[in-house]
Amino acid sequence: MKYSRIAVRLFANEGEEVFYDPVYHGRTLKVFGMDEFPDKAVGYFVEAYREKGYSTIVFDTKGTQPREGFDTVLEIEDTKPNGLDPIKFAVEGYFDPYTAATIVQTVYGLDRALTERLYSDILSGKVGSVPEALKAGEKYSEVIAESYSAIDQLLYSGDVPQLGNSVLVDFGKAHSITLVGTAFLVLAAAIEKRRNVMIVLNDAAVLSYTSAGGAGLPLLTKPMLGRVTVVASEYALDSLLNLAGPVLLLYHDPDVQSVVYEASGVPSGPMRKHVQKGEGAFIYRTPETINVETGHFRAKEQ
Repeated sequence: MKYSRIAVRLFANEGEEVFYDPVYHGRTLKVFGMDEFPDKAVGYFVEAYREKGYSTIVFDTKGTQPREGFDTVLEIEDTKPNGLDPIKFAVEGYFDPYTAATIVQTVYGLDRALTERLYSDILSGKVGSVPEALKAGEKYSEVIAESYSAIDQLLYSGDVPQLGNSVLVDFGKAHSITLVGTAFLVLAAAIEKRRNVMIVLNDAAVLSYTSAGGAGLPLLTKPMLGRVTVVASEYALDSLLNLAGPVLLLYHDPDVQSVVYEASGVPSGPMRKHVQKGEGAFIYRTPETINVETGHFRAKEQ
C-alpha cells in the first residue's frame, strides 16, 4: 500500500516493511512494554518525527528523555515554584478564561454554579490566579480551601513559562501524583490545539492516574489533522486500552500481552503471537478487519 509522508517504519515482516501511518492507522499510537522498552520506542518516534519536520512535545514521568532538540524544558518539582496556574495561563492567552475555570473545577470539585461564578470573576479581573481565588472570600474559595495545600501553592507560584515549539516536561523529580496530574492538565489545555506536532505521554498511566490527569488525556488523544500522539506505558490500564488507535505491543509479561490482545479485539489463536525481547506486534484496525503484524523492533538500529 502507499503510505503518507508521516508514516514511520516499525520493522520488517517476512521481507516486507511494516509502517505506522497516522493517516491510515489512526492519530494515536499506544505503546505497551515493560522496563526500558517503551522508553526506547519513544526515543525512536521523537527522532523520526523531528526528521519529518514535526515539533515534539514530551511529557516524561521518568526523567529519562534526552534534552537535546527541545526549545523549552520544564522541570516540574514538588519543592519549587512551577508557574502552572491555569488562571494566569488564561491571562497570558494560552487558553480562554472558561477553560481556566473548568480546570479549577476539575481539580477542586466545584459545582456548576460555583464554576460560573469563578468564571465571571476571572472575566471581570477580580481573580487573576488560583491563590487569589482562594482568598476571594467567595463560596468557591471555601471549596478550594478544603484540599488546597502547600504543594498547590508551589505549583501555581512563579512566572508562567513560555512554551516553545518543542517542549520537554520533565516530571522525574516530582513525587506528588496530585501535582503531576494537575500540571499535566494545565499544560495539555495549553497545547491542545497545536498542529504539526508529535506529542508523547510516557508513562501515560502515571499522568492520567488522578481525575485531573485523566481529564487531560482526551485533550491530547482526540484525532486531529497534523498531529500524532504516542501514548506509552508499562501498565495496560482500561483507560489507555480503550483509546482509539493502533497498538505497538513490545516485550511484556504473557498475561499483559493477553490483556492487550483481548482489548484490541484480536481473536484467539495464531494471531496472538508471543512477543519476545526485541520484537513487536503492531495491531491495527480497518473498518472491516483486525490486523497483526510482527517483527523485530530495535529502535536504535533504525
